[in-house]
Amino acid sequence: MDISTLTLGFQFTSPGPEIVDIGLVTIRWYGLLIAGAVLIGVTLSQYLAQRRGVRPELLGDLIFWLVLAAIPGARIYYVLFQWPIYADDLSQIFAIWKGGIAIHGAIIAGAIATAIFARVQNISFWQLADLVAPSVILGQAIGRWGNFFNSEAFGGPTDLPWKLYIPPQSRPPAYMQFEYFHPTFLYESLWNLMVFALLLFLFFRDLKGKPNLKVGTLFLTYLVAYSLGRLSIEGLRTDSLMLGPLRIAQLVSLAGIALGLAGLGWLYLWKRPLPDVVSRRDRSSGSS
Repeated sequence: MDISTLTLGFQFTSPGPEIVDIGLVTIRWYGLLIAGAVLIGVTLSQYLAQRRGVRPELLGDLIFWLVLAAIPGARIYYVLFQWPIYADDLSQIFAIWKGGIAIHGAIIAGAIATAIFARVQNISFWQLADLVAPSVILGQAIGRWGNFFNSEAFGGPTDLPWKLYIPPQSRPPAYMQFEYFHPTFLYESLWNLMVFALLLFLFFRDLKGKPNLKVGTLFLTYLVAYSLGRLSIEGLRTDSLMLGPLRIAQLVSLAGIALGLAGLGWLYLWKRPLPDVVSRRDRSSGSS
């Protein structure tokens, strides 16, 4: 068999961002993937909550808060660092279906929403964060395929067998002579799936008491593991949000790793509970 034929079998080529376009009705892959990720996330979080003795409907309410916060947060974060693009046409700020959302903005906004929700419901922030962390990373794994369909968030030019074809209109001006690029969406999606598997392994192992995880461990593990992957993969991308010569995502990832490790050290080396929005004396457990 010709090696070039084998290589062609691994190439990724997007069919385009739209699934259906019928007059005023347009269904896009990005929107469908986000909707699917939310639906799966609600189902999974409620199942995990039930296994932990927490009312499943509480997680259903929280996911609603997260969606309301995360999508605008992801868009605002992106727009702030790409402001020159939107300054002359503010209407484009709302054109989220064209892409241009940043997961770090979603994580920050989602964490704030969770803290407020925990305060309102008088329940531990960290308990809620542990229960949604697997759903969040799974949603990130699914959502990355939206970048594939939009032909965005790709890496530098490559001739590897799993290369990604990018149409001319989506290539950066400096790379117009290249056709194939690193499929960083795939790298991150696969990494996120591994982090998801790790979190589920820890969750179900904890249910058997081996080991007895402290509250907050799953979320902090997510923070460290996801950030490690993003730190390395971001270095391949051609469209990183920048702060001068620095890649914003790598700076935030370093901060995430530092915070996560500090939190785990606080729990397991200093053997102290994490600071919370509700005191241990006042909080309810959310139990059924």
